[in-house]
Parts: sequence; C-alpha cells; structure tokens
Amino acid sequence: MTDSPSDPAGSGGLNSDAVDGSAMTLVELTRELTAIPSHEDATAAGDFLEDWLRTETDATVTRDAVGNVVARRGDPDGGTLALVGHHDVVPPDESQLVKSGADGHETAEQDASGDGGSANGRGADEYVVTERDGRLYGRGTADMKGAVAAMALAFRDANVAADEDRANGRGQLVFASFVGEEIGGEGVRHAIDEGFAPDVAVVGEGSTNYSRSGVTDVAVAHKGRRASTITAHGEAAHASEPEAGTNAIYRASGAVDVVRELSATEVTIAGESLSGSVVVTEIDGGSAWNVVPDRCAITVDERTVPGERAPLDRVEAIEGVEWAVDQDLPPMACEDDEFADTVLDVARQVHEQRGESEPTHVTKPHATDAGWLADRAGTECVIVGPAEPGEAHTADESVSIDVLERCQAVYRDIASSWLTA
Repeated sequence: MTDSPSDPAGSGGLNSDAVDGSAMTLVELTRELTAIPSHEDATAAGDFLEDWLRTETDATVTRDAVGNVVARRGDPDGGTLALVGHHDVVPPDESQLVKSGADGHETAEQDASGDGGSANGRGADEYVVTERDGRLYGRGTADMKGAVAAMALAFRDANVAADEDRANGRGQLVFASFVGEEIGGEGVRHAIDEGFAPDVAVVGEGSTNYSRSGVTDVAVAHKGRRASTITAHGEAAHASEPEAGTNAIYRASGAVDVVRELSATEVTIAGESLSGSVVVTEIDGGSAWNVVPDRCAITVDERTVPGERAPLDRVEAIEGVEWAVDQDLPPMACEDDEFADTVLDVARQVHEQRGESEPTHVTKPHATDAGWLADRAGTECVIVGPAEPGEAHTADESVSIDVLERCQAVYRDIASSWLTA
C-alpha cells in the first residue's frame, strides 16, 4: 500500500456544506457515510472515509489500488489489533434511492422520508437515510456502514502512546474498511496479498441479539460457503430411441443421491456447536421434450465449518460426472482463547455499565471477511457488530442507534485494553 493524495472536491469526500467532520456525532457520521452510494462503485465512500481519517486522526492513512482504506496508529514494531469493516453494499431497493427531477429538485421519494433524507447536500443519486423510533434506516446502515462509523470514532478516540512513550504501549491499532466484501471478499484478499496481516482483529459484522435480546455478543466462529457445480455428460439421441443415447439427467440423479447421503459436518468451538450443511439448490438439463439430454448441471450449496468439508468429489465415481468448485468462502474460528475472552470481558463491562444483560460467545451462520483474514493472513478474529439477524440486505434495512453507541464503546474499550495491556 502507498499513501494516496486527498481526493478532489466533489468526489465523495468530506462536504464543506455538511456537518463539519470534527463535530460529527456517531449518528451524523453514519448518516453521511450511508448516504454515499457504494453498490456498484465504492470509490466515493472510500474517499469520504479517507478524508475523514486524514482530517480527524493523526494516523498514517493509505489507499490501495482497489480502494481499501487503511489507517494505522501506534508502534509498527508491536503487535497489531485491527478494527475491520467494509464500505461496499448490496444494490438498494428503489425506495432506498434519492432521485432528482429534471429541474434538479428532490422527488417525492426523498420528500416522503419525513426528515428530508440525508442532509449532506451532495444532491442526486444518494441513498435515502431516515431516522425514526431510535433507528437509522437506509441501505448499508446495518451492513455495515454504521459499524464502520463506530469503529472510525473508536479508532480516533483510542489512547495511543506517543512516540516517546511507546515502550509502555503494546503495539499498533489499525482501522481497515475494505471494498468488495459483498462479492466474495475481493478487497480483503487484495489487502492480504499486499501484506495486510494483523495479529488480531475485531470484525464489525452483526452479532447483536444472537444469544438473547438486548445484547451484542462476541462471535468466535462462523460458517463458510462453498458453491460448486456437478455436471453430468451423456450422449444425445431421439427420445423414441433412448437406448441409442446416454441420459445425462439419469447420471445427474445418481449424483443427487450421493449428495443426499452425505452427513452434515459439525465442530465445537469455545463450547459452541457449529454445524455445516450441503444441499442441491438448482438443476438444469435437457434441450427439448423429445431429445435424450446429453448434459445436466446441478448447483450445490455447502455451508462449511472450520477444518471440515463434505466429500463431494465422491460424485466423480459416477461415469460421465465431474465436480467443480465455483466459490469457496472460508469459515472462521478464533483459536486464541485469551483474545476471545478479553473481548468478551470488555463487552460484558460495557453492557454492565449500561445496565444491560450479559453477552456471551456465539457462532454465526454467515461468511465474512474474518474468514479470509483467518485463512490467508493467520489473523485471530472475533466478530462484534450492531446488526441484528434479518436486518441486512432488506428494503427496510435499519440499525439501532442505541446499539451503535454500545458497539462504539466496546470498540473503544477493546482498543484501550489492547494498547495498554
């Protein structure tokens, strides 16, 4: 990574007409960042984060070739704790877009938002961001610009030792917001290839209300996802003479039987059970009602667990059948019990101070960038974030402001604990 210059005006950086960066609250920073579209191109959101970090922190800020934003504070020769998120999002619902009419005035989509939508003054082609009943609504509020904003503020506010006092500190604090998480972790994989390898990381994906309502838990493991295709080949013939050909669908049916007989994988991590699964989700074969098919393809979705994979290659024992992996998002398991326990202790202290129930270690069903960090960089990861089950990727996506504030406190205190241990 190399230092990159501040981006030109109007490219999505800090807006002089909006709330001053130095005065931004957590809610304001979340709104500003969320309003910037990043489902097709996350450059403008990255510009905003880069400018904010350069303005608001004393960190060394870098921007790599794919658009990842990384900032570092503290002793580069010590151990490294990273606060990790991503600023790309999935495509928004039409109701989540602000559009301008031909005369440049806002259309009804924004006027109907109740509070005027985003107040950042950038004009057309924004995401609608509204606040009601203690929640922020908009594409990316839960997944995961709210967490990114909370991490950015915690990173800024962490008490990092001055140069002359570094002998008394533990090491380096890193803030990293990646691109391409929603399309297979392209950003984090690029960063790892360029040498990004923190010792430990807190990834801000959702872990709220997993063990019970009203808590933000600490996830110590999650499933991965391996998508693959089983292709059966045969020989076409006229359906009136089926014996003249070889039916690819029949061969594919045999492969389906093999998949159905596979046992689910299961592991236990930090006392939590994590179970995998494997299931056929699509089938495509045949060209006409009167032709014996010469090809049939089957899609298989496998949810993987650390250290285990279903033996799907068994289908290749069937003549004419081949198996190919299309995507393999790695699972994650934190093997550093001390780090996992330290994060949980911090989270419990924050909950106790707020008069809330006690969180615990949990596991997640979804793959995240933590899997790539654990698998390729050797980073010990836990997941702590404000998103609740079922919030992300929906037309009414939202995040609780109270939970955002809870997570900001957890991130800040984890950083302080790491830097002063």
